[in-house]
Amino acid sequence: MVKIITNYGPLLITAMGQTLLLALLGLFFACILGVVFGLMRVVKNKLCRAVAAVFVNVIRGVPMIVLAYFVFFGIPYMWNSILKMPNRITLTALTAGTICLALNCGAYMAEIIRAGIESVDKGQMEAARSLGLPWWKSMQRVVMPQAIKTMIPSIINQFIITLKDTSILSVIGFPELVNTAKNVVATTFMSTQTYAIVGVMYLIVILALQQVAKILERRLKYESK
Repeated sequence: MVKIITNYGPLLITAMGQTLLLALLGLFFACILGVVFGLMRVVKNKLCRAVAAVFVNVIRGVPMIVLAYFVFFGIPYMWNSILKMPNRITLTALTAGTICLALNCGAYMAEIIRAGIESVDKGQMEAARSLGLPWWKSMQRVVMPQAIKTMIPSIINQFIITLKDTSILSVIGFPELVNTAKNVVATTFMSTQTYAIVGVMYLIVILALQQVAKILERRLKYESK
């Protein structure tokens, strides 16, 4: 184990950096998708609600590995061969991984945001509307600030899940931690020690995120008193 840490430690740390980068990019775009589809889930327009429901149910119903293969191989194939667009495209592992995580995490984020909005008393929206604020302004200035307080612990928990889901993207060749560990094992034939180190690295990062979640939760509870 000491040999692996000495010889491959910097490589594994770099891979952890790639893992965090991918998770952060995925979560950033997932938040955008989550806000859009989360709001679509609570508006009165039936078409918007139906479109959002289809997105959430389809993405959550497809295994992550299938989604990864579809994004990495399927989208370029459809673009280049079926649609026969003039400009051929290929997706890098980072781009495909970000799209895959954003879609997968975005579907869950939409439900988190929907639940957060619905947790706010309906009288808050009615009071804002009675003061003359339009629906979007009422949502932006009155409902969302209250809903965010209940969302933050779930959002951090979703980030932890997304961080762990990055390991699935080793199937498309992204140099995240698990994929790099496979290469180290192929070189050293020390699988038990290598994966033990990887497990400890994941554990350290996830425990740190859990502490951040607890601190934020305590502060939000204190502010709400």
